[in-house]
This record gives sequence, C-alpha cells and structure tokens, in this order.
Amino acid sequence: MQPQFNSDESDSRPRETSEETIHRVLSGYELGRKLRQLRLKKKLGLVELGRHTGLSASMLSQLENGKLIPTLPTLARIAMVFDVGLEHFFGDSNENHSFHLVRAAERIRFPERPEVRSPGYFFESLAFSAQNKGLQGYWADFPPREEYSQAHTHEGQELIFVLDGSLSVQHSSMEYVLYSGDSAFFDASLTHAYRGESPQGARALVVTTAAKPGY
Repeated sequence: MQPQFNSDESDSRPRETSEETIHRVLSGYELGRKLRQLRLKKKLGLVELGRHTGLSASMLSQLENGKLIPTLPTLARIAMVFDVGLEHFFGDSNENHSFHLVRAAERIRFPERPEVRSPGYFFESLAFSAQNKGLQGYWADFPPREEYSQAHTHEGQELIFVLDGSLSVQHSSMEYVLYSGDSAFFDASLTHAYRGESPQGARALVVTTAAKPGY
C-alpha cells in the first residue's frame, strides 16, 4: 500500500516567524560559546572586553549566554578585537555536528520562483542546517496544472521519488509520467521541468548532487 497524503497537511503545520527562524539558525552556530572561549583564552573580563569593543559588559554577557544574537557589525567589531575572521564564528568547528535534525515545523516552504503567480512546484529543504553537503534533499509539492514548470538545469544528478499522486517529468526532449512509488534518476545538466499530473497534484522526495562523479 502506498502512503497517502492530504494536500493541505503540510500547510496546517505550525510555522515559525521569520525572527524565530533567524534566531534558531544563528543559535546553531553557538556564537556565544565561541565568544566566551575567545575571551577566556585572552584572559579578559567582560568589563575589559567592553572597553575594547565599545559594548557594555551586560550586553556581552547576554551574547555569551545566548540571550542575544549579535548583529553583523557587532560581531565584526568583536572579531577585530580578537584578530579573527568572521569565519571563526560561522565555521562548523564542533566535531559533534555530524548529525543534523530538522523538525517539520522548522522547514520553510518556497515557490518555484518568487515572481511566478502560479508556481509549478513548491519545495522545502530537508537539511538546511548542515554545511558542506555533497547532496541536497527536498520535500516537493507539485500542484495540478496544464503547463510544465519553467525548464531549468543545474550541476550534478537528480533523484525523484514520488510519494503521492502522479508527476510528469520532462527531461531534454522526452516526457515521463511517474506514479506513487515510482522513481527517476537523471542528469540534471540537461533541461528538465515538472508538472503535477493527477487532479490532486503530486508530492515527491527530491535529492540532487553538487556535481557528477569525476567532474
């Protein structure tokens, strides 16, 4: 038996506000912990660091404890004092970051293209918090429509696994219809487009690679 999905299921999930998303994503970099490590390494107190940065000891304490997220100018000022680049704060230096969990409510839904009034598909990144990925995973929703989405290309290869409904895939000069449980693997450097074929459209898991092996 193939899984069935309500077309409104994903839209009914609780969603974060933009501010909550920014706070969560930046919190993952543990900026406060890295700031505290730099300060202790230099054997500076909060008040002394405040004199160098022009920031209050209270603000620095809140930054270190994760109660405040620093703005880019503030972070740049702190980086200059410690003679490090901004990459020090945004690099994935924690060896335990080999596992990344993305909750359903944390994903953000994007249209095919922002300027399109009737997008050919919507997608949600399944691993946006991971860095230096060799592949990208997406949850994709293809509304029923008569025309294909805009044909496009990108580097690497693409795998589509249809979860629900039927999906028409145009690859180069050929057209294929995939039904629930079907999958397709293809060279993404050739033009391809999608169209929700069944009345309820289609949902699929899409995985893309950065480049083809050997390239």
